[in-house]
Amino acid sequence: MTITKAAPPPVDHRDVDDRQGRRGWQINSPLVLTMLLLLVVAAQGPVRRALAAPVMQSWMTVFVAVVIQALPFLVLGVLLSAVIAVFVPPSFFARALPSRPALAVPVAGMAGAVLPGCECASVPVAGALVRRGVTPAAALAFLLSAPAINPIVLTATAVAFPREPQMVLARFTASLLVACAMGWLWQRLGRTDWLRPPARPAHEGLGKGAAFWGSVRHDVMHAGGFLVVGAMAAATLKAVVPASWLHAAAGNPVVSVLALAVLAVLLSICSEADAFVVASLSQFSLTARLAFLVVGPMIDLKLFAMQVGTFGRGFALRFAPATFTLAIVMSVLVGAVLL
Repeated sequence: MTITKAAPPPVDHRDVDDRQGRRGWQINSPLVLTMLLLLVVAAQGPVRRALAAPVMQSWMTVFVAVVIQALPFLVLGVLLSAVIAVFVPPSFFARALPSRPALAVPVAGMAGAVLPGCECASVPVAGALVRRGVTPAAALAFLLSAPAINPIVLTATAVAFPREPQMVLARFTASLLVACAMGWLWQRLGRTDWLRPPARPAHEGLGKGAAFWGSVRHDVMHAGGFLVVGAMAAATLKAVVPASWLHAAAGNPVVSVLALAVLAVLLSICSEADAFVVASLSQFSLTARLAFLVVGPMIDLKLFAMQVGTFGRGFALRFAPATFTLAIVMSVLVGAVLL
């Protein structure tokens, strides 16, 4: 029997030319950067005149000031967060916490005071705690407290508010109370089917060095990007929004607290930089700015997305509104006493 090899199908040279033409016009990053640079050079006259305007000079001053003040704390926090996430085994926290959930909640909340890191790192760490057998109530208390009361954040707050040292104590007290209250609330009312078991983080299984730099790159991209966005928003509020509008919102105690609380959710600024952003909004009362500092590290847009991805949508839809409400209430109460 003779086996004949089938002839290949005829090549349509028009399809080949079309594919080559599409590849030839494919847009890549260097091309976009080159076109952008050429556009800037061609329009340098209008750009220079626009930057010379008083409103743009004011905008640039606020933006650069916020970024330069916050950047050292952001870098230090990212490095320390990566060290903790990679080199400290999650089983350590399981052994260190009390076996009774009611006692484990405040201990886990206080642990946030000695473990530096931003909210981007607290969600995967809390997921690792749950995966290693830590009671969810304690893991959630740590998730809320760590980004708000760790040494880097409190030091940054003290630097941002040099004339209001009581703001540091107020932020620590309000944030810790919210974290413990939410942990106890979950212990009493939370259901197992609301909390999806967390998946394994991406860096597990890698070497320590690769996992460390992977964690650093991840946190720098997220936290650094949100810092820039937050600084731009703060500069825009100061330079563009009429002062009468800000004074009108700041003049009403209820509206000012709600406005800055919602702004904290929308801006999604890293907790190691948020104090510098809100310190520039001097029109608002200290209590309203405290609400910004308490709400932001606990629930914002990026945190909600991370909580959905780690613990499930059912959990986030219940946990986020309760945290937001309790954070506002606690900020007002603590602000009335300490500020």
